[in-house]
Amino acid sequence: MNRYQNIPKTKIKGKTVYQTSRYPEIPLSENDVYVYTTQGDRFDTLAQQYYGDSSLWWIISIANTGEAGTSLSTALPQNTILIPEGTQIRIPSNPSSVISNFNLINS
Repeated sequence: MNRYQNIPKTKIKGKTVYQTSRYPEIPLSENDVYVYTTQGDRFDTLAQQYYGDSSLWWIISIANTGEAGTSLSTALPQNTILIPEGTQIRIPSNPSSVISNFNLINS
């Protein structure tokens, strides 16, 4: 999935750039999966394992930011796809609704 396909573009000093992407909140669901990470786990490999699409790594990442309304007490780093070993993370059960909301708020 190309998550930038619907993001508006603008020109700055002759260069085409994407405008800022906004990400939807991902509500908790009783169908979400919780896992403890092992050595070498990354958001992209977990997305491939659970969704069959490694490009959906960002869904797992933003679901684990530790913000209000989530089940996590500490935020995971958002500047890397690596996840510390032994960390419990949430895998949202319905990536389709997250993608739809992402496209809606960024169109």
